Amino acid sequence: MRELVSEAEVVAASGDDDLVVWAAQGMRPGVRVWADGDAVAVASPEASRRDRLVVRGTAGQVVALVRHALAECGPSYRPLGDARLIERVVEAAPELELAGHFSWMGTEKLAPPRLEVTSPAVTSTGVAGTEGAASWLADSAAPEVAELLAAANPGSYAVPGLPRVRRWAGVRDGSGALLAVAADAWSAPTVGLLAGVATAASARGRGLGERVCRFVASALIAEHGRAALMVDDWNRAAVGVYERLGFARRRVAAAGLPA
Repeated sequence: MRELVSEAEVVAASGDDDLVVWAAQGMRPGVRVWADGDAVAVASPEASRRDRLVVRGTAGQVVALVRHALAECGPSYRPLGDARLIERVVEAAPELELAGHFSWMGTEKLAPPRLEVTSPAVTSTGVAGTEGAASWLADSAAPEVAELLAAANPGSYAVPGLPRVRRWAGVRDGSGALLAVAADAWSAPTVGLLAGVATAASARGRGLGERVCRFVASALIAEHGRAALMVDDWNRAAVGVYERLGFARRRVAAAGLPA
């Protein structure tokens, strides 16, 4: 077992696995990484609002790394990796319990956009208008973003004002009302993360969520080389949007020590 100290070492040890490299966060202060054979474990504090222990490799070696990392970093870290690997780790390490399944999705290139037909819509003020293009929002829009998230996606990990939630994009209607948002949050140098996606209930079904996600993902790919996101498996509508954009789905799971 050895501790890795550079992003280049993490890339080499993981085969440039986007989930592992994202968790390493450019080896910012507080991140620690260990490798053993083909196994890698990245302890990443407050990565998308969780102390995450991202793992890959052979289950037996991963179990040893998980136990070592938890002893070094503390019980708040939650092992995260491919679903079958985490299930095997939990089977081999009875002190752990399965916390849940979801999906990690990533891409280096977006699919071509579908033809959009922009149509008038009644805004929250009762004024007919047309949705505009997605664009980056000013910092002064934070209260609007927070209000939209509270109504349309109250479980969002990304909210305005959190550390490393870098910027927000949005789509407004003709009256200026904010209809859809998405964030660049917890991005790593070579993996940008899309988060905080929400569309007002009255504006759903018009492709606005896809529009703002395409805008943010395109910017992430241009800046970081690839984009990724996390999505709940039950949210089939969101998964469908991301697949249309060109994101590939990877089933993952998380585990942890009992509370």
